[in-house]
Amino acid sequence: MPRSPDDAPSPRPARKRRPAAVTVAEPTPVQAGLPALRRDTALAPLPAPDAPLGAEAFRAVDKMAQAQLAALTGGLSPAAMTLALFDWSMHLAAAPGKQMELATKAARKTGRFASQALAEATGAEQPPCITPLPGDHRFQGEGWNRPPFSLMAEGFLLTQQWWHNATHEVPGLAPHHRDVVSYAVRQALDMAAPSNLPFTNPEVIARTLQTGGANLVAGWRNWLEDAARTARGEPEQGTEAYLPGRDVAITPGKVVFRNHLIELIQYSPSTDQVRAEPVLIVPAWIMKYYILDLSPQNSLIRYLVAAGHTVFCISWRNPGPEDRELSFDDYRRLGVLAALDAVESIVPGHKIHAAGYCLGGTLLAITAAAMARAGDARLATITLLAAQTDFTEPGELALFIDDSQMHMLDSVMWTSGQLAGKQMTGAFQMLRTNDLIWSRMVHDYMMGERTPMTDMMAWNADTTRMPYKMHSDYLHRLYLHNELAAGHFMVDGHPAVLQNIDVPIFAIGTETDHVAPWQSVYKLHLLTDTELTFVLTSGGHNAGIISEPGHPHRHYRIRRQLPGDICLSPEEWATGASLREGSWWPGWVEWLAAHSAPTSVAPPPMGNAGAGYAPLEDAPGSYVLQR
Repeated sequence: MPRSPDDAPSPRPARKRRPAAVTVAEPTPVQAGLPALRRDTALAPLPAPDAPLGAEAFRAVDKMAQAQLAALTGGLSPAAMTLALFDWSMHLAAAPGKQMELATKAARKTGRFASQALAEATGAEQPPCITPLPGDHRFQGEGWNRPPFSLMAEGFLLTQQWWHNATHEVPGLAPHHRDVVSYAVRQALDMAAPSNLPFTNPEVIARTLQTGGANLVAGWRNWLEDAARTARGEPEQGTEAYLPGRDVAITPGKVVFRNHLIELIQYSPSTDQVRAEPVLIVPAWIMKYYILDLSPQNSLIRYLVAAGHTVFCISWRNPGPEDRELSFDDYRRLGVLAALDAVESIVPGHKIHAAGYCLGGTLLAITAAAMARAGDARLATITLLAAQTDFTEPGELALFIDDSQMHMLDSVMWTSGQLAGKQMTGAFQMLRTNDLIWSRMVHDYMMGERTPMTDMMAWNADTTRMPYKMHSDYLHRLYLHNELAAGHFMVDGHPAVLQNIDVPIFAIGTETDHVAPWQSVYKLHLLTDTELTFVLTSGGHNAGIISEPGHPHRHYRIRRQLPGDICLSPEEWATGASLREGSWWPGWVEWLAAHSAPTSVAPPPMGNAGAGYAPLEDAPGSYVLQR
């Protein structure tokens, strides 16, 4: 029987300790400006006498051509789509059994639809022949229950179901190509759904009759305003009500360190005594850090401060084309390690609770593995919030990641030096077109109503950019080749092996995460040999993490695994984990307290001017305001 979370831990087998590695002290981090050339940075060798000097020029022509093509295709690779369609069509053509199955299903669905149409034409009572899948809210309005709109909805759903069958379980079809074709078909169907057309949507028709067409006039004005904002490069309408430092990101604190890549914020204490060990938060650089410090009532950072923790948080710089050569390792050195140096100086003599969110969690895991190998014991615990360490099942983002697609994306970034924020936002929107594109089009442009802006929506519209080299490193090494889970991710000439981490880990997955599926996050169990507490919380990638106490309809499951415990499958884990109602935040605070010193201490000073960490300005700093 698996051990429950309340069981007493069994003795942990003794681990052989490596002798502490002798390290050379790093130079003091640069306070501003580009990082200086490191002494261990090797200069690029000159080409050999017989090397073709024009090779790079030829590659540049290829990249420019791909970048021009991407401008016409929305960044999607036509070659990748063509290969997927060819693979699907050839294998379907060679599968007579699958063809007969699809023909049989088509005949049955046609019969069901004809029977439904006849029943509705004669006024007979008959339940719908098909209902929408869970989460599909397009046909929930009362008008969709009456003909002819009910028949339109049911005919669409039957067609959608048939095409799902046609693109799945085709013998010999590569799984990635199956997913790409299925996605493309789904997008085409969703675009033509009767809910998206003003003359086939009963709710739009009723509103038009009720207002005499005023809704369409208002919708047209909304569209013109949105188009003008997009053309001017301005954020969405309503975001001006959520300005960082005024309406959001208002937890009091000071910027105590700045280099070219980060600002480090130290938050002012709100209690007379604090936990001895500080907390360092590493957010993802794909987003502005203040997702963790939104409004006062849903700020995770404010909650930690109120719970008696000394909290530090990294605020990443919004890079520009001049930062094209910043690498993934630069984010480790100038980001996490530079922040750890500052926290250690400000709160000396105490280990650090480090927490990373999304990509920040992945970076933190890599940094912690490299630190463990080098004998750097500054970390007390590690917390990973919706962060993947194994990318074999990375979720729907895998649709856009293969060699052909990566070549096109690399070419776009190589040409501009960066990946624009709107390109990243567009990729996430394409994963959830019904929720993020079509439903809004109906609501804002056909119904003539504005979707109320929220703090999280405003934060989501505050996009960031990705440097060319860093983002290419990240996608190639982690998403495409899965080097971290395979033990091939090299840091300072050595592999960063997660199994070397020997401090307790608290990892969180969210039930409906389409960016980092919880089953993928759960694979950390297979890669570590330390105490691991895993939490599965309700909600998605952002809403599941920003799940403050008092938020209605929240719950989470939690279970601890100790070294030597049997590793369970995700399904077995979910069945046996303890179910708790409410927010997971109090559970995390309890866990941090259990892994902290038993006695509290006086709050540390704000910064350490004598060591070069004097307060520079009030939180949230200046990097978060960069557009």
